[in-house]
Amino acid sequence: MGKSLRSTKSYSDFQKLERTKASSRSHKNEENGNETGQVLTELDFVEWFGPKEAELSNSSDEEYQLYLDQLRLSESHLDSLLSISSSSLSLLASLSESFKSVESQTTEFRVRCEGLLEEQKQAIALADDLGENLQHYNYLDPITRRLNAPGAGKFVRGKEFSDMLKTLDGCLDYMRLHPAQSEAQTYQSRYRSLLTRALTLIRVHFVISLREVATDVSKRISERQLNENTMSTLLYAKFRVGASDLKSVGQEIRKRAAPLDGGGIGGQAEYQSLMNELYTNYAITRGKLVLPIVRKKIGEIAMAPSTAKELVAFARRSIGYIRGICFDEYELWREWFEGEDGLYEFLESVCEPLYEHLRPRVKHESQLLKLCELCTLLQTRYMQDQEEDSDPSDSAQLNFSSLIMPALKEAQTRLVFKAQAILRDEIQNYRPKPEDLDYPPKGRSTLSIRKKSKDPVMSGRKDSLVQKETPKVPTTPLPKTPVIVDDSEFGVGSDHRWGFEPERTLDDWYPTLRKAIWLLSRIYRLVNSTVFDDLAHQIVHQTTLSLHQAAKQISPKSSPANAQLFLIKHLLILKSQIVAFDIEFVNPHIPLDFSNMATTFWELLSRGTLFNPRDLMRFVSDASLLPRVVNNMVDAKSELDGRLRTVINDFTISAAARMTASIASSATQARSFDAHSAMKALSEGVQREVPLLRSMLDNYIDDLRTKEALVRAVLDQVMGNYETFSESFRQAAREAIGKGKGAGNGEEDALWDLETFAEWAEGVFKVGVVVDGNSEGKRRASSESSGS
Repeated sequence: MGKSLRSTKSYSDFQKLERTKASSRSHKNEENGNETGQVLTELDFVEWFGPKEAELSNSSDEEYQLYLDQLRLSESHLDSLLSISSSSLSLLASLSESFKSVESQTTEFRVRCEGLLEEQKQAIALADDLGENLQHYNYLDPITRRLNAPGAGKFVRGKEFSDMLKTLDGCLDYMRLHPAQSEAQTYQSRYRSLLTRALTLIRVHFVISLREVATDVSKRISERQLNENTMSTLLYAKFRVGASDLKSVGQEIRKRAAPLDGGGIGGQAEYQSLMNELYTNYAITRGKLVLPIVRKKIGEIAMAPSTAKELVAFARRSIGYIRGICFDEYELWREWFEGEDGLYEFLESVCEPLYEHLRPRVKHESQLLKLCELCTLLQTRYMQDQEEDSDPSDSAQLNFSSLIMPALKEAQTRLVFKAQAILRDEIQNYRPKPEDLDYPPKGRSTLSIRKKSKDPVMSGRKDSLVQKETPKVPTTPLPKTPVIVDDSEFGVGSDHRWGFEPERTLDDWYPTLRKAIWLLSRIYRLVNSTVFDDLAHQIVHQTTLSLHQAAKQISPKSSPANAQLFLIKHLLILKSQIVAFDIEFVNPHIPLDFSNMATTFWELLSRGTLFNPRDLMRFVSDASLLPRVVNNMVDAKSELDGRLRTVINDFTISAAARMTASIASSATQARSFDAHSAMKALSEGVQREVPLLRSMLDNYIDDLRTKEALVRAVLDQVMGNYETFSESFRQAAREAIGKGKGAGNGEEDALWDLETFAEWAEGVFKVGVVVDGNSEGKRRASSESSGS
């Protein structure tokens, strides 16, 4: 490594060097010749010539000698180059070995350095972790000293206190996430105690500040008489001072009492209890100031002449006053607290003076109309109550409907009770008067009835000559709204026990039907839909039963036909009226009767055969050990439709039977039966009964379509009776001929064929033809001529 290398020289450098040496030698010879002098003797000549000869010889070979010298010099130079190259190669080989050694040493050094760096990083991370871990443990002592120091509650509103709470939250989070550390549980409990201590200081400071404000306001109120404006300023403006600071302080408890969104510590029951104490203390403090004023004002409203005896007027004024108080308290609450936890409990206590006066009045109210008016007032004015200038998308609004809901439930409960009392006393237990059963109604103008409807009456399409099927319920126009009895139609001085009189325009309705429709129209949309459906089904059911009882009493006094038409008319009215009330199907409550099981078990126990398999199987086989299904409720709509179909069938069958009495099965089986006389009696009976039928229908039914549908049903039944008679009579005649009894063809020829009878009956019944006074004689004449 310490050796130095000589720089190599080129061949031209050697030539220049040789020329330089040759010139130097010639100069030296000239100098030597000059120094020798002249040749004097032969010896001098020899001495002189010898060198000269050698010099001449040499001069002739000088170029060759010079070239030889150059070659020798080149050889020497090349040898030196080879020597130098060899030494250089040796040096380079040694350097290569040295470089490899250095490279291996450098790689090993780098690996060692990287290992040291990794160890350094691990040591730094471990140190940081230790520092961070120790940091969460090091907070204990300073926070403990701060919270236990005298006057610790004075810095509750400061930012340092909020930062300290955040530090405690972080420490608790750390201890909760690292339960494996040896002291984690101990420090967690101690940090939890410190946090409870800090939040307790907040609660104490909040309550003290609240009481100071309340004491100041109460002192000022008691010192002098104040008007309403000054009172409002003291009660609300004074409480708004400093409310934002106390709200932020109380928020520290609230956000730790409820689970946090997105992680963090969960809510603790003890923290929620601290928050509840804030709500309770605020409610108690505000209640001591507000409730006496509210109670006094409600008492003044209750004693006022305009509201002392008027339930609705009292409710309107008192609820309006309470509503204003509740909105003021709601706004003040939002300035003290975040959220509505505990708000409505406080507002319910504010509304308690209202309920103290309203509940007894509702309970003792005996007029159903007043209760209906009260329910209407509460539903339309307060149940969907919102500020007019409020944003509908703003969720921070007072739900006053929840506060007034108890009053509405009280009124609805009382309303349902009164409705059930009316149902029991005026419908279910109604005792009809003689004039109530005076049917058919007297003095009814048929012409005026026809003028009520100007719609053309069209005959129904006849699908066949003879209808054997059961006639369907006639279609009658249904009103879109129910008949409602207005308040103005009741006598002011009425002494009726329920405070209403029947509607004068519906005098021809049976009283129980009037009461039922009136009752349904009053409670409709005022009570819960499920309650209304159940009560409406009971009303319809009891009304239907009362109409049947009235029909049974009308039948012996007047005639079965009048009783049936009475029932058809009122059932049609009831059916058309209840459509407007949207009565839904009521799922009947089907109880199980276990009384027979108890009786059977006692019987087995008395016999001593309780565990006898034979007796048990015998009682199971005859269902003595099985409960009975008791079905006490039938859907009122289905019941009404079924009863209406039944009475229409009975009416059409009885009306047709009167017309076809001469060809009934009992008459045809008599030995004295004569076909010619029977057909003549049939013609006379039909012609006689059809006008009577229409006259009776005019006395009961207003709608022309309904009347014509009933006439069509009677016509179909008459044609069916005639078809039955014709088939049975012709079959009996054929059998008589087959037996050789010699029945003549005269009686069989006396019968009309079905088409002829149908055409004749259509002409007599004239279904769908509107008859006035001028055409009545023409119709009768044509009927008589066609009959003869």
